[in-house]
Amino acid sequence: MAEEFAEKTEAPTPKRRQKAAEEGQVLRSKELTAAAVVLAGVLWLALSGPALMGALKTVMRESLQFGRADVEDFQPLRPILSVGLTLAPSMAMLFAVSIGVSVLSQAGLGGVSFQSKLIGFKASRINPGAGLKRIFGFGGWIELGKGLTKVALLGAIGAWMLWSMRRDAIGLVAGDLEGSVAALGWKLILLMLVMSGGLLLIAGIDVPIQLIRLLNRLKMSKQEIKDEHKEAEGSPESKSAQRRRMHEVFKRSVKKSVLEAHVVLTNPTHFAVALRYERGKDEVPVVVAKGRGAKALAIRELAGELEKPVLEYPSLARAVYYTSKEGQQIRDDLYVAIATVLAFVFGVNQRAGGQQPNVIVPDTARFDENGIRTA
Repeated sequence: MAEEFAEKTEAPTPKRRQKAAEEGQVLRSKELTAAAVVLAGVLWLALSGPALMGALKTVMRESLQFGRADVEDFQPLRPILSVGLTLAPSMAMLFAVSIGVSVLSQAGLGGVSFQSKLIGFKASRINPGAGLKRIFGFGGWIELGKGLTKVALLGAIGAWMLWSMRRDAIGLVAGDLEGSVAALGWKLILLMLVMSGGLLLIAGIDVPIQLIRLLNRLKMSKQEIKDEHKEAEGSPESKSAQRRRMHEVFKRSVKKSVLEAHVVLTNPTHFAVALRYERGKDEVPVVVAKGRGAKALAIRELAGELEKPVLEYPSLARAVYYTSKEGQQIRDDLYVAIATVLAFVFGVNQRAGGQQPNVIVPDTARFDENGIRTA
C-alpha cells in the first residue's frame, strides 16, 4: 500500500517505457491528427475539385433527365446506383487519404502498433466515478481549455477571412454563374486552408502538453525502480535457491564418479579433480571427475561425505584439469607427481609421518586459473 502512494519523482526506465508502449500508452495528439486530416482533405479538394465538380454535374444531369423507358420500366434504385458509381472513386480516394494521413500523423509521434489489449472490456470505461474524474480532473480542464481555444481561434480566423473577402464576394454577383461559382469555390478552399493552419497551430501547442502528461504518467517512485532492478537481477533468495539446485544437480551428476575415486586434488577452492587408480585395471591414473566453481565445490563436499582423501595441490590440480578430460588417463609428464600423491594416499610412504609430500609440476603443465601456460 505504501508503494502505491509513494511519490513518483523518477524518470521512467526503458523497461517501463516498453511496457507502457505494449499497453498502448504512447504519445498521442487528437489535435494533430485532426489538423493533418483536415489539411489533407482540403489539399485533396483543391487538387481534385474539378474532377469532383464534373462528377457532380453528371449526377445532376442524369438525375433531372428521364425518358419513356424510365416510365415504362421504373427502377428507383438505378439512378441511385448510377450516382454511387459516379462519386465512388472520388469518395474512396478521400477516405484513403484521410486514413493514410491519420496513420502517418500517429507514426510521426510514437509509432504505429496494434494493441489487442485496448479492445477488451474494461469496467473503468463505464464507471461513472472514473468518468467524472476524467471530466472534472486536471485532464478534463486541459481538454476544456483546448476546446475553448480552438473555438475562439478558428472563429476569429473565419470571421477575419470572411470580412476580408466581403467585397470580392459581392462583386461575383455581376459575373457569369459558372465563373462566379468557381471563384467562390477557390475562396472557400483558401478559407479552409487558413483554418487548417489554425488547427496546426493548436496541434503545435497540444503535442508538448501531451508529451509532458505522458511522462508524468510514466514516472516511477524510487521503490519501483529498486523493485525493477531486483526483478531484472534476481532477488538474493532466488539466486540462493538457484545455486542450491545447481549444487544438488552437480552432486548427483558426479556422485558415481567420485565414488570410484581414490583421491581428490583441489586448488583449494576454484578447481577439483578426482583421480582413480585401481591396480590390475588401470595402467595409469584416470580422471573420473573434474570441475571448477560450483562443480568443484560439489566434488569436494561429496568426497568428504564419502570419506575420500582431499588434498590441496593447487598447481597439480590445475595441471590435471587443463591437460585431461573426464574418463581420460593423465598426461605422461604428470606421472611422477601423481604417483607421489597416490603413494601417500595408499600409505606406501610410511616415513612421511602423515604429512603431504611435496610434488614438482613440470614446466610443460603449469597453468594459471585462466588456463594460460606459466613459466
